[in-house]
Parts: sequence; C-alpha cells; structure tokens
Amino acid sequence: MEMNQYLSIFIDESNDHLQALNENMLKLEQQPQDISIVQVIFRSAHTLKGMSATMGFEDLASLTHEMENVLDLVRNEKLSMNEAIFDTLFKGLDALEGMVQDIIGGGTGKADVSELVSRLKAIVKGDIGGSSSPAKTTGANVGVPHSLVLDQFQQSVLEQSLESGHRAYHLEVTVNEDCLLKAARAYMVFDVLERNGEVIKSSPSVQEIEQEQFDRSFSVYYISQAEEKSLLDEVSRVSEIESVKLTAIDKAYLNDLNKASGTAAAAAKQAQKETAAASAAPAQPENAAPRPPQQAAASGSAAPRTIRVDIDRLDTLMNLFSELLIDRVRLEQLASEVKRNDLTETVEHMARVSADLQNIVLKLRMVPIDNVFNRFPRMVRDLAKSLDKKVDLVITGAETELDRTVIDEIGDPLVHLLRNSVDHGVESISDRVAAGKREVGTVNLRAYHSGNHVFIEIEDDGKGINRPKVLEIAIKRGVVKPEEAAKLSDDEANMLLFAPGFSTADKVSDISGRGVGLDVVKTKIESLGGHVTVTSVIGAGTKFSIQLPLTLSIIAAMLIKLGSEKYAFPLSSIVETAAIRREQIRSLHGQRVIDYRNSIIPVLSLAELVESPDYRDSDEEETEVLVIRKGDKLAAVLVDEFIGQNEIVLKALGGYLTGLDIISGATILGDGQVALIIDPNALIK
Repeated sequence: MEMNQYLSIFIDESNDHLQALNENMLKLEQQPQDISIVQVIFRSAHTLKGMSATMGFEDLASLTHEMENVLDLVRNEKLSMNEAIFDTLFKGLDALEGMVQDIIGGGTGKADVSELVSRLKAIVKGDIGGSSSPAKTTGANVGVPHSLVLDQFQQSVLEQSLESGHRAYHLEVTVNEDCLLKAARAYMVFDVLERNGEVIKSSPSVQEIEQEQFDRSFSVYYISQAEEKSLLDEVSRVSEIESVKLTAIDKAYLNDLNKASGTAAAAAKQAQKETAAASAAPAQPENAAPRPPQQAAASGSAAPRTIRVDIDRLDTLMNLFSELLIDRVRLEQLASEVKRNDLTETVEHMARVSADLQNIVLKLRMVPIDNVFNRFPRMVRDLAKSLDKKVDLVITGAETELDRTVIDEIGDPLVHLLRNSVDHGVESISDRVAAGKREVGTVNLRAYHSGNHVFIEIEDDGKGINRPKVLEIAIKRGVVKPEEAAKLSDDEANMLLFAPGFSTADKVSDISGRGVGLDVVKTKIESLGGHVTVTSVIGAGTKFSIQLPLTLSIIAAMLIKLGSEKYAFPLSSIVETAAIRREQIRSLHGQRVIDYRNSIIPVLSLAELVESPDYRDSDEEETEVLVIRKGDKLAAVLVDEFIGQNEIVLKALGGYLTGLDIISGATILGDGQVALIIDPNALIK
C-alpha cells in the first residue's frame, strides 16, 4: 500500500493526539486518583501506537506501546502514579513529539528510545516508579446475570470499548412497587444513560419497556466514560426508583460471558422471535432509549461535520477573492460614471453578495487561539519544575479566533513573555511565603475580542517590576540619560524593558536573561500591526497586554492623495481627520508640533517621508492632517487631500522597495492604480 498519500493525515492526527496526551497528563498530575483521565490518555496512546505501526514508524510505535503498558496498569488500579512515573511519561511525550517533527521535516522518525523503553519496562515490573496495588474487585466475582447474555457482536462491542479506554457496566434498575407510570420512569433512566454513554442491550427489549411489559425491574449493558459513583448517583436521582444495582465489567467478566455461548445462542433465537412479534411496531435500534409514552423520542442534533483543508488552498482562495474585491470596486466606480439603473442595481447586488462571500472567506482563515495556547501548560509546568517554583497557568478565552497568518507568528512572542513571567515575575516559594502569599504563583493568560482587534494579556501575581533597578540598567546601557530617567512615569519606565539589548537578569540562563531582552517581542508584534504595553504594581505583579488586528489580509483604510499619488492608512491606527491652519504649526527644538486636545504632538510631512517627486507645498492657509496613534503616542501627518474610506486588499511587496520601513504593503484600487499602504507604527518612534 502506498503510504505517502496518508502521511499528511498521519501528521495532523498525531499532533492532535500528542496535544491531547500533554493536556490530559497535566490534568492527571493535578488529580492522580481520577481513573477516567487515565482512560482518555490510554485511548489516545493506543490510537497513536496503531497509526505509527501502520505507517511503519517502528520507534514511535514501540515507545508508545511501552507507555501504554504503564497506563494499562494504572487504569486497572494495579499501579499508583507518582512523580517518577509522571516525569518518565512526559519525557516519553517529548521523544514522541521529536520523532513526529522529524517526520514532518522529511525524516524517517527514527530515534534512540532504548533508555526510555527500559525505564518504562522497569516501571511495569515494579523495579522503579509507583507501588503496586491489588486489582479492583469487579463484576466478574459477582457472576454473569443469566437474565441478560450478549450475542457475539455485542460482546465484541464491549471488548473493543474496554480496549479503547471506555468503561462498561451492567445495571439492574428496580422501580417502586406503587409506581403508576413504569414506562415513563424507564424512559427517564434511559435518557440519563444516553446522555453519558451508549446502551448496548436492554432486557426486556426496548419495545416491551415502552409498552410496560415488564414487572418492576429491567437491566442493561452499558458503555461510558463516567465513573461508577457519578453514574449511580445520576440514575438514582430519577424519582420512583427503588434501587440501582451497578456492576463494573472487566476482561474476566467477558470471559464468563464467552463460556455461556450456548445460552447466548438461545437468547439470540428468542430475540428474533421478539422482533418478529413486534414487527408491527415502528423500527427502533435495540440500544436506543425507549420513547416516552404517547410521545416520539426527540432526535439529537447532528454532530458538526468538518474536513481538513490544505493551507495553500485557503491562500489561493484568498488571493482569488482579493482580485474579485478589486474588480468590484472598479465596477462600482464605472457604474457611478455610466449612471444606468440596470447596471447600478446589478453592481449593488454583486456588492452585497461579495460582502457575504468576504465574511465567509475571512472566517475560513480564522483559527482559535487555542492552537497556540494549548502548548503552554506543559511548558510552564516544566519551567516551574526546573526553577523549583510552583506556578498555576490559568487560560481564559482560548476560543478567541485570529487570522491564521497572525496565529503562525504570535507563538514565539508569547513563549518569551510567559518564560519571562515564570522566571522574573513569580517569586521563589520561600520569597512568596515571606511576603504572605500562597506558595503557588498564578500566571493568567487571557484572550478576548474588542472591536477589530484581539487582545492577549499575560498577568502574574509576582513581585512586580523593580523601577529603580530598571532605570539603573537603562542608564548604565545608555538607553536613557539620568535626567530623562527621573522624569519618566512608571508606565514609561516599564516600557524600557522593550529597549534593544535590555535585560534585568543577573546571570545568563536557558530560560531567560540572554541579554536579548523583550525587544524581539515588541518587534514581532509591531510587524503584525499590533503593539504591546506593560503595567506593574510592586509586590502585586505585572501585566503584559498585546493588541493585534483580527486579520492581515483585508483591512479598512483611509485613502489619501499626495500630488498625483495615492496612499492608504489603516483605519485602526487613525484617531481622527482634521483641517488645521498652517499658522498653528510651530517649531519646538527643531521639531514641528501642534496643540492637540491640551497636549503637544509632533507633525510629520508624508511628502518628505516618501520623497514624493511631484508634490508641491500649497500656499493655502489650511492643510489636511491625519492624527494617528501608536499605543499612547500620537502624531499628526500632513496630507494633500482625503479620498475616503475603503476596504483594501493587503499585498506584500516582496523584493520591491526593501528598506522602506514606513511602507507595509500595497493595494490595487478600483481604477487600477497601485496605492502604497503606510505603516503608522513606523511613523511614530
């Protein structure tokens, strides 16, 4: 069989399973007694092992198999989790991720995992790791209820469910002797069961239960992920239920079922007779919940259907739509010139349809930021462990969506900020106790929408930013002069952290403090059209806030004219447009400034910045200005004429106009002209 065609599917699904394994291992570390989490982990590992073996990646399969053996003992309560086992399993996950990354890079996925395999085998033997405990007494000791024996297919379903990490139960439910609506109570019990799992078989049959053709009790075989106690509690809460007897099923129980094969065959024949007798009744699957009396069973909502789409196809779709958007603007312009009603109506309809299409295309490119956030809990766990700290990472708003282009680029800056918070922000355990804080520090990672932007915040409850130390280092490294440092506000002093080469680390480490500082974070975020700010309170903690545009492909812009040329400014950076008298422009220390809302802001000439060849300064008394913002800084940009607002398609310049920082790209206008897009962040320094 040709495997190359399945490689991309294998890579995607392997990454999904590895992420699920990391997330659930972290949950299990917090709740080591929760066997339901172990079942989920085991199922992911089992699937990953099968996929790897099928694709011929033997090292992946063998390592996953040994991890699976350890998890099998834990889920059967024959082994107790401890720190040594957790560390070994996490190292195993790191090795698996490394092999998958090698496959992504075109490698064979081979790695020397012999040491890890030996350690996992030693854990299984009991030589190292957790303590063994006796196997849990299960339904096998109770014996198989002869009133409900399964056929071969149903036994196979149970066996496969147990192998995949699910739990299987036999329940016998008895209603009160004076219950008047036995079928209704049975329906309520089945409703509880169907919400938490799947009924394999019921006795009496579903049809008999619906028609109240049973005495006081009925029984079911059932698979679920629910724990015994929670399942028992939920069923027992149904009114007029006298008792619920629940028996857990394991392999020994299933062996007893196999021995009763003769009885199973007889039961199958009897089931066929029951089906024939009930042929007049509407067809219904045997494992379906009974319908309430005189009422049709409500059908569940259909599960969402998804497909994997190659990223290149989405990029191609976006480029095609970009061309359509350019033509739409051109048609609107022509329709306004021709002034024919039928043409105008057609163009207006096209505009509405293309607007809807634009929303759909943009949504296709939107990806939950969870795709970035989900790798951070494991990272923070490992960092805290290496620093001998205790840190909780609290994530909110992971469902917030961002353009895929932004998602691809935002990961590294967030890694840097989180590592900074864990290393520099959160104090050591002894320092936190001395300060009257909890031993466990907290780092909050939040994401939320606001207007056309997404905000990401990283906030810790650590010691805060030491202003005197920051200023001392800034002066020492020549970032600011002593007289300037004294005048800085706390927020301005905090922003010195983003100066090139700035670092408060006393020594170089693998975690942070390599003398690079946070300037790489600021540079990357600004290249995405966003900006970052930081606030801090001594003793209470520090918060980094990142503002990002929702998408980088299609933006709302203000078009302006400069001589014969046209330029575009992103609307998200414009505070307002205005006309000012030229006499209002003054010179202060060689810099042109104007009074703006009780403050002084600099004045920039776009013509001078872009070296416009045919622009001539007008003799008019008034001039048009755009007031732009970057963080808390403002500037006024002199322009010739406002054209108006429009949605434009951002096109990269590639190798053209390199070295011109104030130009972020270009767009094609409706009249076919090319307009350069100005980056306001580069204008304000």
